[in-house]
Amino acid sequence: MENNNNIALVVGATGITGSNLANELLFQGWTTYGISRNINNNIEGLISVKADLLDLKSLEIALENIAPTHIFFTTWMRNDTEEENIRVNSALIKNLLDFLSPKKSVQHVALVTGLKHYLGPFEAYAKEGKLPETPLREEQPRLPLPNFYYAQEDEVYAASERDGFTWSIHRPHTVIGHAVGNAMNMGTTLAIYASICKETGGKFIWPGSSAQWNGISDVTDARILAKQFVWAATTEEAKNKAFNITNGDIFRWKWLWFRLADYFGIEATGFENEIIPLENEMQNNHEIWREIAEKYGLKEKNLDRLSSAWHTDLDLGRPLEVMTDMTNSRKSGFSEFQNTEESFYDLFEKLKEEKLIP
Repeated sequence: MENNNNIALVVGATGITGSNLANELLFQGWTTYGISRNINNNIEGLISVKADLLDLKSLEIALENIAPTHIFFTTWMRNDTEEENIRVNSALIKNLLDFLSPKKSVQHVALVTGLKHYLGPFEAYAKEGKLPETPLREEQPRLPLPNFYYAQEDEVYAASERDGFTWSIHRPHTVIGHAVGNAMNMGTTLAIYASICKETGGKFIWPGSSAQWNGISDVTDARILAKQFVWAATTEEAKNKAFNITNGDIFRWKWLWFRLADYFGIEATGFENEIIPLENEMQNNHEIWREIAEKYGLKEKNLDRLSSAWHTDLDLGRPLEVMTDMTNSRKSGFSEFQNTEESFYDLFEKLKEEKLIP
């Protein structure tokens, strides 16, 4: 499927979202560039570009001969405070769009953010007294809190007004997909935890809250997020809108948790009396994981490169059930669906295939 008129630049092409998006764009025949600070490209057909978006000279050198029609922002940089998150992550977008502005090639810019748009930033994430109504809807207003997602959106809006391109904002729930070294990686984190439980004979202990255990939830497969990105970039009815995006089904963790344990052949326990943070459970497992990796010939011996327990704790420890309304994209014609249980199993099989878990 050749599509030579569309030239995509995927910012963060080595991450969960970016790598799956690159694969989808290439499948649909787009000329696809992937820009990242570190080139670690194993995607056939992707043209890798190494650049630091905070370094204007680096951008100038990397993009001198590239004039993309579509920009897809799929990355961010974690900092110690939300003020720093705002400063750094808005600069990533501003610098790139400012640099490309004179080329006059950009037709559409897509930005992935997430449910912190509704739940608040890391420092005030889903705290009691500031809980939104669920299902989370695209029409809900911004919270009166500093949030780097808002700052990123504002940079896109300002550049769109200046340069005349269209835009789309994509707000997934927890993204399930494959990428090593990703800061927000629940699926792989749970696979690592389950693998350690299996090797040591430990129980697969639910780390989160009662509300998450008993409540309704949903997640976003990176592959369906990729499909929504491309759909929004090529569908007139989708231009200049924000979209929630999940798999399209719902579940309760008190059901799915035991299914995931069964996949690994381990014993699971659910919520009992208190939150048991996974970060605490995992902090003493670095040497155990190194031994597991050596025993089974796995590719990655560094637990911190695979697991992001802190982020899994944020998601599973929330004091409310979280489900996501997809009205905007459904009304505009987006009809893709992905079964969530299969999302996890597909990821686990991929991790086995790539020798990242036993």
